[in-house]
Parts: sequence; C-alpha cells; structure tokens
Amino acid sequence: MKPLKKLSSTLIAIGSILLIATYFLPIWRIDLWAPQYPEGLSMQIWLYKLSGQVDIINGLNHYIGMAHIKEEMFPEFKILPFIVAFLVAFGLFTAFSKSRKVLIAFAITLVLSGIIALVDYYKWGYEYGHNLSDDAAIKVPGMTYQPPLIGYKELLNFGAYSIPASGGWIFVLLAVITFAVLFFEIKTNK
Repeated sequence: MKPLKKLSSTLIAIGSILLIATYFLPIWRIDLWAPQYPEGLSMQIWLYKLSGQVDIINGLNHYIGMAHIKEEMFPEFKILPFIVAFLVAFGLFTAFSKSRKVLIAFAITLVLSGIIALVDYYKWGYEYGHNLSDDAAIKVPGMTYQPPLIGYKELLNFGAYSIPASGGWIFVLLAVITFAVLFFEIKTNK
C-alpha cells in the first residue's frame, strides 16, 4: 500500500494541531431568547468548564423545576482535555506515519468520538429537561424542557438554539479534512 501523499500528511497534521485551540475556545453553545430577554441569554460549554449567563439561566430554570447547572455535575470536564490530547497525538501520528490504514483508524476514531459526544449531550439534556422537581413554581402538564441536540426548539415562551461554538467547528473542520484526505488518497491511488 502506498504511503500518504505529502499534501495529505500536511493537512492532517495542521488539522490536528488546530485542535489545540479547543482548550481556549468554547465547544458548544446554547442560546435562549424570550420577550423578557430580547438581548438573549447564552451558555458556553468548554472542554473543562461552563461560561456565559449560567446563573441567570439557573434562576429561570428553578421556576420550572429544572436542576441547578453546576460544573461538578459533568464528569466529562475531567476527561475531555485528555481525549482531545489523544486526538491531537493520534492525528500527528497519522500524519507522520503516512499510513492509509492509520488514516482510516483515525477517521473512524473521529466519527466514534463525535457520536459518543452527541449521545452524551443528548442523554444529559434528556435527564436535565425531563427530571423536574415536584416543587416547581410553574408546572405545565406534559411539558418537558429538553434543550435541542442541534438547532432550534421552543420551550414555553423561550426559543432555544443549540449549536457548535468556535471550538466545535474546529472538530468539524478536522473531520472534513480527514475525510477529504481519505477520499483523495483512495481516488488517486486506485
């Protein structure tokens, strides 16, 4: 089997190094809009913390019986930095090994990582939006408040958007680069 072309290895190396920026950028964001908050509220999810208007969101969520959002409730914050370090190292190993088999393994690892992250986020959102306190001040029969996995959803009088933040788009970019390189290598080495 022929080794990866220099351009392919370079692109994989650059994409992998770009992942380092995710330590300094939020990965995901949830934005909320309502008539009483026309400027909106937002919460950013990083590899290791939460930021944004979490306290205001917690105050509002208290009325409908949602749990108080705290960083301690996310064990993922302890392991995500190590997972990203592994992906950076694996990407650089892929680039320097110049092996198509390793490239395929890296592509599979990226896909599985993305699927696991989205499933984890969905499960967290489901638990958070369905497990409501019986002591809530506002109760709407049959209403749940699970944030959208990706995209927009109305939750009572709030509109909620859930989308990748700048760090999340870096993961998407690496996946696009990896699959473009894989396609290019398969196409040019038939």
